[in-house]
Amino acid sequence: MTASLSTAWPRTAVASATSVLLAACLWTAAPPAQAQNAGAVAPTATAPAAAHPAAQTLQAQIDTRAKAIEQQLIAWRRDIHQHPEMGNLETRTAALVAAHLRKLGMEVKTGVAVTGVVGLLKGGKPGPVVALRADMDALPVKEQVDVPFASKAKGVFLGKEVDVMHACGHDAHVAILMATAEVLAGMKEQLPGSVKFIFQPAEETPATFEPDGQKIWGAKQMIKEGVMQNPKVDAVFGLHVSSSYPAGWIAWRPGPAMAAADQFWIDVQGKQTHGARPWQGIDPIVTGSQIVMGLQTIISRQSNIALEPAVITVGTFHGGNRMNIVPDTVSMTGTVRTYDEGMKKDIHQRISTTATNIAESAGTTAKVKVVELYNAVVNPPDLTAQMAPTLQRVAGSGNYGVMPKASASEDFSFYQQEAPGLFFNLGVTPKGTEPAKAAPNHSPHFYVDESGLIYGVRALANLTVDYMLQKQ
Repeated sequence: MTASLSTAWPRTAVASATSVLLAACLWTAAPPAQAQNAGAVAPTATAPAAAHPAAQTLQAQIDTRAKAIEQQLIAWRRDIHQHPEMGNLETRTAALVAAHLRKLGMEVKTGVAVTGVVGLLKGGKPGPVVALRADMDALPVKEQVDVPFASKAKGVFLGKEVDVMHACGHDAHVAILMATAEVLAGMKEQLPGSVKFIFQPAEETPATFEPDGQKIWGAKQMIKEGVMQNPKVDAVFGLHVSSSYPAGWIAWRPGPAMAAADQFWIDVQGKQTHGARPWQGIDPIVTGSQIVMGLQTIISRQSNIALEPAVITVGTFHGGNRMNIVPDTVSMTGTVRTYDEGMKKDIHQRISTTATNIAESAGTTAKVKVVELYNAVVNPPDLTAQMAPTLQRVAGSGNYGVMPKASASEDFSFYQQEAPGLFFNLGVTPKGTEPAKAAPNHSPHFYVDESGLIYGVRALANLTVDYMLQKQ
């Protein structure tokens, strides 16, 4: 069995896939050439930690141990891929993870934030605490990739039976972090610090309830339950596999890297009447349409997009049930994507003002609700500059770059509010395939070239060791 799935099994029908968008992450970054031109950090031969006497020895150990576990890494990924579970339902995945961490001799907590697992590896020497995070949940997508381990799983999403697939690559994230745990556990006595392995549920939002602004889940719930404390985390690292880069390519960005994601609901009250006599009622379809158009002027005419880009999208619009009846109500939902906290708050207010004032001009009312889902992922420039040489060394010359801002979102942002954190992309598109033509994350055709996974293991392990040594 080869390490690269692309050489072992045929890849089918990836060019015209339809993306499935949920509130969380849809990965659409720039292809490598564009990423390099977006201000890539100049190559550095070795990370600053290489000056430490132990650095090169530990780096060599990581490479050796990662290579030794590569086939097991791929086996884990395929097993998890074949048995996907949606947000807050990841019981099988969590049990697999917990058993592995216990086998490695770690302190293990289960049932964190419903199904999350946290393992603590105490190094043989004093030093900082580094957290590494992987998300475990899958999506309500029917897989259309022709591989022997394709998902045939069913599940329940918000009360409806659906097909389930790891269409965003979280199966790869879990397998990478399981392998990283084994690599670092084998070096335990030489580690100048401790490592928390965070396996998180529900990054894509829960399958069991609709976000309402009151309930919490995923990273935010794990933080509330103390995952970043006892011992307190000094730095946190995470990655996401992406179809936008060749297998093994590593991309990152200092500062705002991924957008905040918020959801809004607008209900327009009308007055039902016969479609032939609209003047006898109030048409919420016309009023709602005016609100949709009005919302677009918030970005194009009212927001300072020279500061940061922003997006408002209305994704659903429902009203009426017959061609000749003006209905009583219209309901719409949408998403807001921003990178600046001040702009986000201002846009929220303008959504409410725009909808209510347009409805008032029509002689009716609009009820507006905005729920904040995820904050922007912001990589601290100082930490990013500090660790960029590590990523460069792992990727190798010509296999890394700085990515442009992504309008996707990620709840890794909440960990970054608790400790300095760096989040980066790992390419998984087969080499020789044009990334722009590859099926994107969230597509039923999303495909992972497994030859890239070992780079994720090496990256997370080297980031951990280099950070610890630099802190000394």
